[in-house]
Amino acid sequence: MHTRDRDFTIRAACLLALLAGSMLLALRVPASATVSPARDSANRARSEPSPGSAAGASPDATAEIRSLLDRQAANWNRGDVEKFLAGYWNSDQTAFAGSQGILHGWQALLERYRKTYPDRKAMGTLEFSGLEITPLCPDAALVLGNWHLEREAGPVGGVFSLVLRRFPAGWRIIADHTSVVPTSAP
Repeated sequence: MHTRDRDFTIRAACLLALLAGSMLLALRVPASATVSPARDSANRARSEPSPGSAAGASPDATAEIRSLLDRQAANWNRGDVEKFLAGYWNSDQTAFAGSQGILHGWQALLERYRKTYPDRKAMGTLEFSGLEITPLCPDAALVLGNWHLEREAGPVGGVFSLVLRRFPAGWRIIADHTSVVPTSAP
C-alpha cells in the first residue's frame, strides 16, 4: 500500500470513529446522571486504555488529555478565561453546543464565556469528575464527564461530552457539548 493510500485509510478510519463516538453519546450519559466518589474511581480505572484499544492510540493519550482538563480547571479557578480556552482548538471550526444553541469558532466561545462569567465571582470554582476518556484513533478521543461550579450565586453543574484532536501542539477540544443537570433538593 502506498503511503498516500495508507494515510487516507487512517484518516478515514479516524473520521468514522469520531462519528461513531458522537452517535453513542446519547446512549452513554443519561440527563439524570450523577457520579458518586466510588463511581468516579471506577470510571477512572475504566478510562485507562487497554492494550490494543483504539488501534495505534498512544498509551499516553489518556494521561495527556486528563492533564489538559486539569490545567483547564486550574486556569478557570485562577479566573483566567483565555488560558482556560487554550485547551480548545483556536479555529473558526471549533464547535460548542449548550443551552443557548450551537456556537462556531474559538472567538465566539471566548465572547460567550466573557459575557456569561464577567468576573471571578461569577466564575466560582470548577471541578471535573467522572471522566471517561476513550481514544478513538491515534489523533482523536472522546471524553464524557461531569462538571460542577461552586459559586456565590449557588452551585451549578451537569455533564459534558468533548471530542478532542491531537495537533502538533498537543490535544485540543474541537467540539464541546455541555448541559446543565438540575440537582434535586435533599
